[in-house]
Amino acid sequence: MNATALYDLDHTLIDCDSDYEWGQFLADSGEIDGDAYRARNQAFYNDYHNGTLDPVAYLKFVLAPLGQIDKQRLEEFRAQFMETRIHPSLRPRAQQLIAEHRKRGLRQVVVTSTNAFIAEPIVQALGIPTLIAPRPEMQAGQYTGELLDSSCFAADKPKRVRAWAEQEGIRLGETWGYSDSFNDIPLLEFVDHPVAVDPDSSLRAHAQEQDWEIISLNGDYSGE
Repeated sequence: MNATALYDLDHTLIDCDSDYEWGQFLADSGEIDGDAYRARNQAFYNDYHNGTLDPVAYLKFVLAPLGQIDKQRLEEFRAQFMETRIHPSLRPRAQQLIAEHRKRGLRQVVVTSTNAFIAEPIVQALGIPTLIAPRPEMQAGQYTGELLDSSCFAADKPKRVRAWAEQEGIRLGETWGYSDSFNDIPLLEFVDHPVAVDPDSSLRAHAQEQDWEIISLNGDYSGE
């Protein structure tokens, strides 16, 4: 296998921001102070879209409840979250793209700033074998609420991909990259074939300037 497809997750392969939706779901659960959590969750979401997000501060915020709620209860919440918020957001055209790359023999990897507790079951549902994402720390079978490794946001993404490939002894070969967000310009500049997927206005303008491919996974996908 000598070619690799690297995907962003939120608003690229799925039609929502899973981190944000998890925050709203958790706020509705009654396990935490819902009003306060929603307000901070929205503030961080606004920072993301404004290009001012502090990824480490956001990860601390998102991971904190994992250290406050029993692991079994968390897994029950996550299963409900997958059923009610994520499965309706899976993009059929994204699944078609994934299937086409699988047939062509491409190695497929999701590279996301969404922490692995949330991202892992989504990536499994999409049938992608490899996830590069921030990982929550566990001790004695329980989450601590702390971050185990580093963030995976903006310029961190190509660094994390390089580190993963080196650790696994993988040669990436020819690379494709897919994202919707201007925050992922470093990832798209890293690959041989950058593809803007239903891009935000800033990424669309940059993609047009750079003559990058622009596609929609909301509509028909005709293949490469």
